[in-house]
Amino acid sequence: MEANVSTHSGWEIDQFFRLLERHPSLIGQAVHRLLQENEDIRWSVVVGAYRNGQINLGKAAEFLGVPELELRDRFIDLGIPLRIGSADLAEARAEAEAVRTWFGSTADKDRS
Repeated sequence: MEANVSTHSGWEIDQFFRLLERHPSLIGQAVHRLLQENEDIRWSVVVGAYRNGQINLGKAAEFLGVPELELRDRFIDLGIPLRIGSADLAEARAEAEAVRTWFGSTADKDRS
C-alpha cells in the first residue's frame, strides 16, 4: 500500500503507510492517541466511519462522547443521512435474540 502525496511532507505519509505494513500496532497506537487529542480529526474519522457503515449511530456517539439523541440531531442539522434499523440479516437476528432474551428474563422476574 503506497501513497503518492505531492506536498513537502509526502515522504512522511508514505513512510506511515510502509510502517503500517511492517508494524501495524505502532500505527494503531499513533492513531488512537491522535483521535484522543484532536477533536476535529476524531469527528471526521467517526463521521466517515458512520457514513461508510463501519459503525452505527450508538457507537459513533460513544466515540464522540455525546448522547446518541444529540448526535442524531446534529447529523440531521448537518444533512448526514441517518441509518435506522439493522444493517443486515445477521444484525437483525442478533437484535431479535436480544429482545427475546430480555423479555424472557423480564417474564422470569414477573413470575417470582
